[in-house]
Amino acid sequence: MLAETAHLMNIDLGDVSHTIQLAIAPVFLLTGVGTNLMVLTNRLARIIDRTRVLEDRLESGVVTDPVRPRAELISLYQRTHLINRAITLSTTCALLVCITIAALFVGDALALGLSKFIALLFIFAMLALIGSFVYLLREIFVAIGSISIQSVFIQK
Repeated sequence: MLAETAHLMNIDLGDVSHTIQLAIAPVFLLTGVGTNLMVLTNRLARIIDRTRVLEDRLESGVVTDPVRPRAELISLYQRTHLINRAITLSTTCALLVCITIAALFVGDALALGLSKFIALLFIFAMLALIGSFVYLLREIFVAIGSISIQSVFIQK
């Protein structure tokens, strides 16, 4: 029993380098997901800043016609929820990619047959990333739609 355990823990340098080669693609994916998260959090920060400005104007009574700021606030609240979902899915994707990388090394080091599990993790990571991009696209459509609505107010 001890000899089997020692054999399983004996990791060949060639196996490790092969595992590192397999892990390179998910690591590059992780870099892209991190960049996506940075874009999403920057968008969220801008939405929150604009929301605070409008809410302060409405509370202070500076605004004479509250219809336009309230319509913009509704749009900003929708955008906040969409971006929040996109951030959640991107973070989920990043976590799944990290688990995929760890599973690659654990499976190789312990000679476990984790190929189906690793493939499943990667598929779920891709689905989470796709969902994140869908929510980002929806948020962009809401933002563009709010500009169209604001142009109607300006023309009046």
